Amino acid sequence: MPRDDSNPPAATRADLDSAVWGACDVLRRSNVAGALQYVPELTWLLFLRVLDAREVLEAEEAEAFGLPFAPSLAAPYRWRDWAAPDGEKRGALVTGALGAFKGFVDRELLPHLRRLRDQPNAMPRQRVIAEIVRGTESTRVDTDRNLLDVLDRVDALDIAGENYDDLFPLSQVYEGLLLKMGEKGNDGGQFFTPRDLIRAVVRAIDPAPRETVYDPCCGTGGFLIEAFKNMGARLGDDAAATDVTAMGAGRLYGREKENQVFPIALANMALHGIDAPNLWHGNTLSLQTQYDGLWTQAPALFDVVLTNPPFGGQENADVQHRFAYRTSATQILFLQHVIDSLAHGGRCGMVVDEGVMFRTNENAFVQTKRKLLDGCDLWCVVSLPAGTFTATGAGVKTNLLFFTRGRRTERTWYYDLSGIKVTKKRPLTLASFDDFFARLPGREDSELSWTVERAAIDAAGYDLKAVNPNRRHATDDRTPLEIVGEIEARGAEVAAAIGRLRALLQAG
Repeated sequence: MPRDDSNPPAATRADLDSAVWGACDVLRRSNVAGALQYVPELTWLLFLRVLDAREVLEAEEAEAFGLPFAPSLAAPYRWRDWAAPDGEKRGALVTGALGAFKGFVDRELLPHLRRLRDQPNAMPRQRVIAEIVRGTESTRVDTDRNLLDVLDRVDALDIAGENYDDLFPLSQVYEGLLLKMGEKGNDGGQFFTPRDLIRAVVRAIDPAPRETVYDPCCGTGGFLIEAFKNMGARLGDDAAATDVTAMGAGRLYGREKENQVFPIALANMALHGIDAPNLWHGNTLSLQTQYDGLWTQAPALFDVVLTNPPFGGQENADVQHRFAYRTSATQILFLQHVIDSLAHGGRCGMVVDEGVMFRTNENAFVQTKRKLLDGCDLWCVVSLPAGTFTATGAGVKTNLLFFTRGRRTERTWYYDLSGIKVTKKRPLTLASFDDFFARLPGREDSELSWTVERAAIDAAGYDLKAVNPNRRHATDDRTPLEIVGEIEARGAEVAAAIGRLRALLQAG
């Protein structure tokens, strides 16, 4: 009898971590070395697992309402056919010749999935499937036995419950994988922004259901997914399914350069209910395209930009010529791109590194900040703790910029979170922003917040660095003689303690 995926128990984070890292152990056994190789393999496997469970639910709902339902995949290419332990196709393959199962995956399943985008009238979800596996010529797993072991661990995940958004496997999995990459000094940090930081930025900008949202370097899609959730919450519980679908299909746009990250973003968004993610694969700054088949009807300008551009990247002269203020520093080129991508009245929340804030010795940095202040209202700067990105392999100090295009900056409200101690084991949480959100509506000054007038910024040569004038610094009012006296007193205490210890040892 086929299994019933209609109402499984919800998995816990521990369940997900255990199953996924168990699968990673099998991948290591198959000579799949490192998280950068685990990620693409687990992307398409987890995607197909969750897609199948989700379409089972959608088919049942459509039947209950007497509506037609067209699945993305037909037998024998559905997860339940070839990957599930009780799958009919799997049963036939495992009793066949040695290597038949891996041969089916490499020579039949994956080619079929890649061809989906080219078939007539391909559905958006089918084009997404094709892009997710486009770079996967064959499974990295070396034997039938190891591949079946990985599939069984993925299949065992109870991931078709009601709380897709709160307990979503891919976002959970990739946060854990990218954190591991960061801990090992790899490149995971450039793809991953801490989820609570994303939520704080989205909450401050508060995108509305009918606004367009853009992330020019979307990584695994975190900002776009959190924006989608925020927009859905503003629609309310009575929103029609067509409203939610239209919001996901026609409001969210992202670009991503990295080959191994683009399919992760696609899978992550599609499984959060965004069936037609408008993602563009290529270099945003040069506009060199690798795939733009999902970038449909994108507006020239956007109502909201939410982003975390890469820190410390370099672009060549050919790319620099596209910008008014030329520099090899990608963060400055991205800031120019973001400003130019906003509609009049459009709002932006973005992460920038400290160098953007204080550097006044390079023309492109100064002129770009002047462009920001003249063409936009930089209404808020948040100084983040030094360890905010430590867990993802980036130790650079960062800030949040919030601005609105179309009016000149007259004054900027600063908020200082830099005093919070953040480590790998103690990440920045949304609760750390409670006082910030309480004071934000009125731009209230406090020990952690203050206002800087535009004239002062101009006079400082467009140095935007957050220097808290209210921070109290501990001072030592003792005289040199008093300090020497305290040192002598402590020395006498230590000498006396050593004398007592020596006497005890000699008596013993």
